[in-house]
Amino acid sequence: MRTRTRRLTALGISLLTAAALLPSSGAIAGAAEARDARPSGGGLSATVRYTQYGIPHILAKDYENLGFGTGWAQAADQVCTLAEGYMTLRGERSRHFGPEGKPDGSLSSATTNLSSDLYFGGVRDTRTVEKLLKQPAPAGPSATTKKLMHGFAAGYNAWLKQNRVTDPACEGAEWLRPITSLDVARQGFAVQVLGGQGRGIDGITAAKPPGAMAQDRAPDPDPERTAKAARKLFSADDAVMGSNAVAFSGKTTANGKGLLLGNPHYPWQGGRRFWQSQQTIPGELNVSGSSLLGTSVVNIGFNGDVAWSHTVATGVTLNLHQLTLDPADPTTYLVDGKREKMTKRTVEVPVKDGAPVTRTQWWTRYGPVTTGLGAQLPLPWSAKTAYALNDPNATNMRGSDTDLGFGKARSTDGILKALRDTQGLPWVNTVAADRKGHSLLSQSQVLPRITDDLAGRCSTDLGKVTYPASGVAVLDGSRGDCAIGSDKDAVQPGVFGPSKMPTLKDAPYAENSNDSAWLTNADQPITGYERIFGTVGTQRSMRTRGAVEDVAAMAKEGGLTVEDLQKQQFANRAPAGDLAADDAARACAALPGGTATGSDGKAVDVRKACDALKAWDHGMNTGSKGALLFDRFWRKLVAAVPSAQLWKVPFSAADPVRTPNTLNTDAPGFATALADAVAELSGAGIAPDAPLGENQFVVRGSERLPIHGGTESIGVWNKVEPVWDAKGGGYTEVAHGSSHIQAVGWDKGRCPKARTLLTYSQSSNPNSPHYSDQTRLYADERWVTSRFCEKDIMSDPKLKVVKVREHR
Repeated sequence: MRTRTRRLTALGISLLTAAALLPSSGAIAGAAEARDARPSGGGLSATVRYTQYGIPHILAKDYENLGFGTGWAQAADQVCTLAEGYMTLRGERSRHFGPEGKPDGSLSSATTNLSSDLYFGGVRDTRTVEKLLKQPAPAGPSATTKKLMHGFAAGYNAWLKQNRVTDPACEGAEWLRPITSLDVARQGFAVQVLGGQGRGIDGITAAKPPGAMAQDRAPDPDPERTAKAARKLFSADDAVMGSNAVAFSGKTTANGKGLLLGNPHYPWQGGRRFWQSQQTIPGELNVSGSSLLGTSVVNIGFNGDVAWSHTVATGVTLNLHQLTLDPADPTTYLVDGKREKMTKRTVEVPVKDGAPVTRTQWWTRYGPVTTGLGAQLPLPWSAKTAYALNDPNATNMRGSDTDLGFGKARSTDGILKALRDTQGLPWVNTVAADRKGHSLLSQSQVLPRITDDLAGRCSTDLGKVTYPASGVAVLDGSRGDCAIGSDKDAVQPGVFGPSKMPTLKDAPYAENSNDSAWLTNADQPITGYERIFGTVGTQRSMRTRGAVEDVAAMAKEGGLTVEDLQKQQFANRAPAGDLAADDAARACAALPGGTATGSDGKAVDVRKACDALKAWDHGMNTGSKGALLFDRFWRKLVAAVPSAQLWKVPFSAADPVRTPNTLNTDAPGFATALADAVAELSGAGIAPDAPLGENQFVVRGSERLPIHGGTESIGVWNKVEPVWDAKGGGYTEVAHGSSHIQAVGWDKGRCPKARTLLTYSQSSNPNSPHYSDQTRLYADERWVTSRFCEKDIMSDPKLKVVKVREHR
């Protein structure tokens, strides 16, 4: 590609036209000319080359035009999903869908349309995003990022103007309308605060001061209960987003070059889906990968020299300040004995078939007052105490600049430089490998600068429990000396600088599966970071244990290739099965009379289940018999039996990958979980030894596609979290799991060797030819051969070239 672009630059061609790029095919040329029969005579434009599975390769002369082509192509695949997101960000869900309806969770944790509208309406009314856009770089977004946003909005609008919407999700909807670059920026803001303010939206919008008669009705939170809720809230076990990624250094590979396998776990529906593309500005940028919908840059991907992926990190992107209130006024708080009045934000929300709803939010020097982080973590506002939420990512609009820096990097050192210079990633780790054989993991996040020393000096009674348990600091907001400090190398106040980020360079392997950075490499554990980043020396998840076992064995064997990465992705080994299935089968067979008593008190014949568990191959392949039985049994067992009672051999920090182990079949919940699982399958008409794919599937059009993979607690690398519907035949849809998968390496040529897969396909429009084509590939464990270099793009048998323009 570099040779090609240099030749074009020498010829003075700033943008390749569709005709110049086409192979000698009159049919393709005619199709391209027909689409561009009415040139606009001006405005933004780009060339979009579509290859198999609807993957666009967007070619433009500069960043604004690149944004235009990206916005156009995303709208073509996802216009309804994008449009609903923009309507959400304008605070108009209640106007169109009613206040009690529920958002899809893509842009916040709000549980009702009204709560969502109140929050995003407040962001709109206070011009929060506009103010952030005005901040000069590096604290604010660069001019390049702003050009991409402007172009993206123009491309989306041009597609909307020039095409008919065929997706039934929004065809003819009044909320489907043009956008501005501010809408694009607001979407970026919402993604940045997902782990902070986005977690507390219901609590922020519902917060109100206690009335005169309620002074003693709101008790202080119970520390132990709150700590337990916080631990669960910030645990990867129940998260709707996760991921695996591993980078292998040249020490382990067949040719001395690096390898990367990325396997992010994201929702299969809604606005937090990935979308594939290649973005090219000749001589400036050439990057391929995936973007979160609404994003004008590639978030996860590769170029000719380096590949990277992300995993959701354990760093807690928020903290709380416990306010001491003025006894005479619960909307005034004290700092060093001085009174400070809270700021009122009054937001009005239009409501479908009803009068507008007006609510007041309360803000402090630390951030908004919140009365909870989700329903299970209440933080009541009493006459004496309130809680304010600090989220440093609410002033961070640099994420796109970080991604752009990745796209232009030429090594893992370039990835680190982009992280250091922009400091824009809110809630992910970065795992990378490069052509020269380097590997990298860096937990470079925008986190509140909570040191263990600060937490020790300034935690309230509640914080003394929540911080060690979950990383959620609750600081004494009444003390000025408890203010969050700043690092000299940080680009914004109140956050950690790059020198504090847990990082591992050039290890034989660097792996993360959503646990802390500690066991990135089991032979080179990372320590010495503050608790807010994550834990050290604590029990790892089943998925981390299985992943480290797998990749450590791969690294030890050596001679690795891209094909080995592909095998790992679909190995579908169930680590929990290896640890527990045989013990469970033996204990099952020993049950008196071959029966167990269920939670309803009824005896259940489990003899066939015992045989199925014994015969199970410990895999979550579509043909694995007994896998569904173990899945349903294991879910019930871990929900009923505390972790400390589940295993006979407890966790040891000296042997963190192999412990805990040996299933405690004497635990009171064991037989009950087994009986309930058998009864559940029987009630659904499913045999204990039924192949997994018969009862774990998705339906796309008239096709029923069997789905492999397994749930978080079983520990499968290829994670899927399916939706159980006993009446529908088992697991009948996937809520979230493996999404944009990439296996990337290099050989002697300039073109990277990459295999990719977008599990849910490019388009959510059921009328699109790319609604389920890659989902069929995923069901069959087949991959897409990435076409990165020009010769590969132009030789694609499905090539379609489209010149897209503004029609002014």
